[in-house]
Amino acid sequence: MISERSERMGIELVPKRKQAVIVNLMQLYLYDFTKYLDISVNDQGLFLPYPDLDEFWKKRERKYPYLITFDQRPAGFALVERMDDAAEADYYMTEFFVMQKYRRTGLGTWAATRLFDQFQGRWKVTQISSNIPAQAFWRKVIESYTGGRYEEYIDPVRHNPSQYFNS
Repeated sequence: MISERSERMGIELVPKRKQAVIVNLMQLYLYDFTKYLDISVNDQGLFLPYPDLDEFWKKRERKYPYLITFDQRPAGFALVERMDDAAEADYYMTEFFVMQKYRRTGLGTWAATRLFDQFQGRWKVTQISSNIPAQAFWRKVIESYTGGRYEEYIDPVRHNPSQYFNS
């Protein structure tokens, strides 16, 4: 059953012409964050645009927007960046989102693993301190992916945990 399900999963680099799919999914992502951050919609019922999201299509040599799909339908996204400070890490999982409908199906783990395999190097993945489910997800995924060979640091100011590992 798992292999049958994985055949239904997809991940693709998003071309500029499909940028609106990520912009639209970002509204759902930001809605999820209302549980953890003090953010609200504007008078039109929309969250403010994600800061500098357009840069993911302007700086393709450093920023990589991915669409996660299930049965060829949008199910989430990942924003990966090549870090400026290579001493800290090569790649940063800037944002990662899987719609609630697809959580606990293996889709998020599958997509994250594909990205780690695609971008070989040292990774940094950060979660906000109040998002305990995200912390549990990433620790489990990274633990499994690395066989436990990762480090975790807590930001002394914001208290956000970050995992560092090699892919």
